[in-house]
Amino acid sequence: MHTYQYIHPKEIESTEEVAITNDAGEVVAISKRVYDNILKKKMDIMFDFRYFLKYNIYNPTGDLLFTVKKISRRGRLWFEGQDAKSNTKYIISYENWRLGVPELYITDGNIKIQLNKEMEDWSQFLFNNEVIAQWKADYINDQFHMTLTIDEKSPIQNVAVFVGICQATLFVGA
Repeated sequence: MHTYQYIHPKEIESTEEVAITNDAGEVVAISKRVYDNILKKKMDIMFDFRYFLKYNIYNPTGDLLFTVKKISRRGRLWFEGQDAKSNTKYIISYENWRLGVPELYITDGNIKIQLNKEMEDWSQFLFNNEVIAQWKADYINDQFHMTLTIDEKSPIQNVAVFVGICQATLFVGA
């Protein structure tokens, strides 16, 4: 099991760089909320900072690892992620949302991971009905202390993918 931690300011609109560290305290990635242009940022203020949602995850030297953004069209909502190195595209979407209890799924076309979103406890990523990763945010001293664990049997081992998905879908949410 690999454990990663980071601290995010309480303001969801923050565009500060946030360092993600591993068990040894080494910075392994940097998360940053980004806007494509100033117009989107100004419009996002009107929508409570939840409409133009985009996160980039970089390695410690500044190379882009992963991008995730919110897409909303014709009443549907989903997120798209892109692994910059492998060029793998991930779709993060809600299924069964009309039945009252939507389930969040992540797929690259080959694998399908279910994400059980929890507000006060661990949000779990399930693959073949097994927990392969989990994420939790604790609010301490006006900051969110995030913890992410990734199991060795997870089909995705890239911390940037999990951090990007967690920031977009769990931290900011729909």
